[in-house]
Amino acid sequence: MRATDVKNPDYFHRVIDCQWACPAHTPVPEYIRRIAQGDYQGAYLINWKSNVFPGILGRTCDRPCEPACRRGRLEEQPVAICRLKRVAADLKDDIAGLLPKAPRDKNGKRVACVGAGPASLTVARDLAAIGYEVVVFDSDSRAGGMMRSQIPKFRLPDEVIDEEVGYALSTGATFVAARRIASLRALIAEGYDAIFVGCGAPHGRDLAIPGRGEAARNVRIGIEWLASVFFGHTHTIGRRVVVLGGGNTAMDCCRSARRLGGEEVKVVVRSGYAEMKASAWEKEDAVHEGVEILNWLVPKAFTHEAGKLTGVTFERVRPVKDEHGRRQLVAAGEPDVQIPCDDVLIAVGQENAFPWIEADLGIKLNRSGYPAIDPTTFASSLPGVFFGGDAAFGPKNIITAVAHGHEAAISIDAFCHGRSLRDRPPPMTNLVSQKMGLHEWSYDHAITLDRRHVVPQVERAAALRNLRTEVELGFSLEQALGEARRCLNCDVQTVFSAPACIECDACVDICPIDCISFVPNAPEDEVRRSLNAPAVNLDQPILVSEPVKSLKVMVKDEDLCLHCGLCADRCPTGAWDMEKYTIEMAQAGHPCRSKQPTIS
Repeated sequence: MRATDVKNPDYFHRVIDCQWACPAHTPVPEYIRRIAQGDYQGAYLINWKSNVFPGILGRTCDRPCEPACRRGRLEEQPVAICRLKRVAADLKDDIAGLLPKAPRDKNGKRVACVGAGPASLTVARDLAAIGYEVVVFDSDSRAGGMMRSQIPKFRLPDEVIDEEVGYALSTGATFVAARRIASLRALIAEGYDAIFVGCGAPHGRDLAIPGRGEAARNVRIGIEWLASVFFGHTHTIGRRVVVLGGGNTAMDCCRSARRLGGEEVKVVVRSGYAEMKASAWEKEDAVHEGVEILNWLVPKAFTHEAGKLTGVTFERVRPVKDEHGRRQLVAAGEPDVQIPCDDVLIAVGQENAFPWIEADLGIKLNRSGYPAIDPTTFASSLPGVFFGGDAAFGPKNIITAVAHGHEAAISIDAFCHGRSLRDRPPPMTNLVSQKMGLHEWSYDHAITLDRRHVVPQVERAAALRNLRTEVELGFSLEQALGEARRCLNCDVQTVFSAPACIECDACVDICPIDCISFVPNAPEDEVRRSLNAPAVNLDQPILVSEPVKSLKVMVKDEDLCLHCGLCADRCPTGAWDMEKYTIEMAQAGHPCRSKQPTIS
């Protein structure tokens, strides 16, 4: 194997598993260290630059970072990264004066954003701060999109949305409320240099099964029902409620139904419990609030009597694999299941509809009805029109929409200035030693034995009495500090210098999980098998050094390494160093957009 090229920006980035997994690549270890030091304002600003909505995401994020967390490989429970984000938001001081403001001299370019959800607000924030005149249109009276209208207030209070939407617009964008865009052609005629479409996937899928029309009065589409609850049009629901679907929207529906009078609320899913799309914590919270989850049931018909819904008939199924190894659902051969109910909420997915985009404008759609979008540039087939968030590739989550917004803003900036959209600006990176002496470091690398802390919640009876009572209370200061200290500082890398090594094996002896080996060089599959602890995770690289004096190579399994620093503590020659790796992803107007990626 060749020696590892650590100058590739992605190498150490991949080792920071949480940051790599985050769609917006938030510098997780850095902001957690700030929390451990009591610098909540600094932690918030690190988040704000990257993910735009720290307080919102600290309550609602799908947490792709947490399954990737190295701590979870030690004890099955990752660091509570998401809830620590909320700590920074809740405990910060007033940061309005520290946010970038729109420059006095505009650059003469005008951009329209359709929809005021997370993707559009990210585009607006990024571009307004570098001199663009950005106008954000939305059919609602307040900005926020689905964050405001479809996430229940017991999860996400309005005041949190108001604050962070305000921060996003504070860089100079203009919000035009209560204006529904009815024609893309007409919007283009208003003379904008570029248009970003971030209107989400606003239509919930229906179920065309027998009885749907006859029972229509008591069968509602989940996301539309949640919006109706938010706008105050719906105040009650029947005593017995069935929710169809296994995603997070279904969890929001069933928990909202419990608060509006639903005493027997059942979520019915065609998959198994583990395969449900809803996040594990959403399912746990629903069950805690008295919701029953039933699996492996496919709806066959709505039953009704005299125009009134009486229940839902289900077929019981089981999973099998076809000849290609794909899972199929087949009838279990058991009697149908009849579940009596007063109301049904359908939460089986969302889809796009663009009736306001004229067919002759040149925007191509794929077979699923989504626009044919370049996944790198977010450009459509019509020059100057870009898409992002759920409107681009279908329903995902807030943090993915933010990531789309950052990339689309880069493309819009390039388009408006005649640059190639494919020429993406590289990140800025830095690798700095943490030495304060031969065996002293500028950060706390002691590994705490604390287990994951549990976020306290309002007592169940009190929570179910009010649709606006926030269930989670957030970490106490003591819990926040304890949880922050569980972070393993994965951005502080173990860096090895072959010329300084005397092959004393001190690092090998002291490594608590046998991730360091000195072995003869060979092809990668042989090297991985020859290590003290074979490196079996092929998704994570192994660090391979230049040959040492015996002509062996030092190999470290990046998947196993705890970043505990014991190798650097023990090394008598300083061949091992602990060096903090910083990677700052490019955004529109990024100062390094004309530079090549380097590590200094």
